[in-house]
Amino acid sequence: FWDFLILFFCLPVVIFNEITKKRLLGDISCRIVPFMEVSSLGVTTFSLCALGIDRFHAATSPQASARPIEQCQSIIAKLAVIWVGSMTLSVPELLLWQLAQDTSPVSGVVTEYCTMKPSSNLPESVYSLVLTYQNARMWWYFGCYFCLPILFTVSCQLVTRRISGTEKKTECRGTKHSQCESHLNCTIIGLTIIYGLCTTPENVCNIVVAYMSPDMSKQTLDLLNLINQFFLFFKCSVTPVLLLCLCRPLGQAFMDCCCCCCEGCSPDTASSEGSADSKLKTEMSSSIFFDKPRESPPPLLALGTPC
Repeated sequence: FWDFLILFFCLPVVIFNEITKKRLLGDISCRIVPFMEVSSLGVTTFSLCALGIDRFHAATSPQASARPIEQCQSIIAKLAVIWVGSMTLSVPELLLWQLAQDTSPVSGVVTEYCTMKPSSNLPESVYSLVLTYQNARMWWYFGCYFCLPILFTVSCQLVTRRISGTEKKTECRGTKHSQCESHLNCTIIGLTIIYGLCTTPENVCNIVVAYMSPDMSKQTLDLLNLINQFFLFFKCSVTPVLLLCLCRPLGQAFMDCCCCCCEGCSPDTASSEGSADSKLKTEMSSSIFFDKPRESPPPLLALGTPC
C-alpha cells in the first residue's frame, strides 16, 4: 500500500517538475515527497526485519506444522508499529527541505527546485537537531535503510536454515509444510535482493556527493538525485509484482479476487456457470478437511416400533 502511495503521489510530482521546471504544490511537495520516500524505505526495512523474525519463529516453533494462524489484531498492531516508527523517523525530512528559485543566465527562465536547507525560522533547539540530522543523514541512510535490512535478513535466513537442517535430521516433516516454508523464505530473499539492488545506487551517490560535491555541478547533482528517485519508483513497482509471483497463496487470492470482479461484470449465463464452478470447487475443497465421505442422514424411524 505504501508503494502504491509513492507511485500515486510522488511519481507525478517528480515528472511534472522535470517537464515544467515548476514544483507542483510548491513548498508542500518539497517537504512531502522526501518524507514519503524516506518513510517508504523505513516501511520496507522494518517489514523485512519483521518477516525475518517471523521465519525464525516458524523454524524454532516446537509445532511449526500446526502453528495457529496469527490473529488480525496482532498483525494490525505490528503494522502500526512499523508505519508509525517509519513516519516518526522521517519527520526531520519535513523540516530539512524547502523551495528555492534560480534564474537561468542564458534564457532568463526562473526554475524552482528543492534544496536541503533548514529554515532559519525554526526554534534554536529544533534547528540544531535538524542540522545534526543533515550532517549525519548519509550514514543514517546507509546504516539504517541499507545495512540493517540486508544484514538482518541474511542472518535470520542463515539461522533458520541451520535450525531447519538440524530438525530435518531428527524428525520428518510434512512435504506440503516444507514446500510452504521454502516458498516463504524465497519470497523474503527475493524482496531483499530487489530492495538491495534498488537502494545501492542511492547510497553510492550519497557517499560520492558527500566527498565530491564541491567539484560537481548543479546539473550533475540534479541528475543523480533524479536517478535515485526513479530507482525508488522502480522498487515500488516491482515489489508488489514480485510478492504476488513468489508468494503463491497471496497470488492465488489476488487472481481469485480479479476473477470474481470479472464474473460480476459478465452476463448472467457466465455468472451462473461461474457459480456452478465455484460451487464444485467449494465441494471439492471442503472434502479435503474430512477423513470420511459425507453420509446421507439415516431415515426417520416410524413411531411406535420396538426400536
